[in-house]
Amino acid sequence: MSFYESTGEAEVSMDIRARTIAVIDDDLRVLESLINLLASCGYQAEGYCSAEQFLDSGGLQKSSCVVTDVEMRQMSGLGLLHHINSTKTPLPVVIITGKPSENSESFYLEKGAVGFFRKPVDGDALVNLLREVCKG
Repeated sequence: MSFYESTGEAEVSMDIRARTIAVIDDDLRVLESLINLLASCGYQAEGYCSAEQFLDSGGLQKSSCVVTDVEMRQMSGLGLLHHINSTKTPLPVVIITGKPSENSESFYLEKGAVGFFRKPVDGDALVNLLREVCKG
């Protein structure tokens, strides 16, 4: 079971998986903030404190898109991106980070991410990206 679940006001007839976004971040304030933002836009947002929690709970099968932090304790966001891209049905992955590094947006896009945001995340830009990549 995920750390935090919130159901937005999506149309009842809409396929839930088509609007389920997994948010993975070990910073609970960021996690809750992103979940609330996505729920307010009609997505079902499921929060996870780690990549392992996401994978162990079956989040990969329940989600249409993943928003993940890069810097996490065990499996990193980049490790999760590689794992998701190696599956039979890879999901769109958006990378977020609050730490400056040598890796830029182009690095993550070349690795297969569909988007990259620095924290604090521009909520409008994130929602616009998700509308494009999570059509369903």
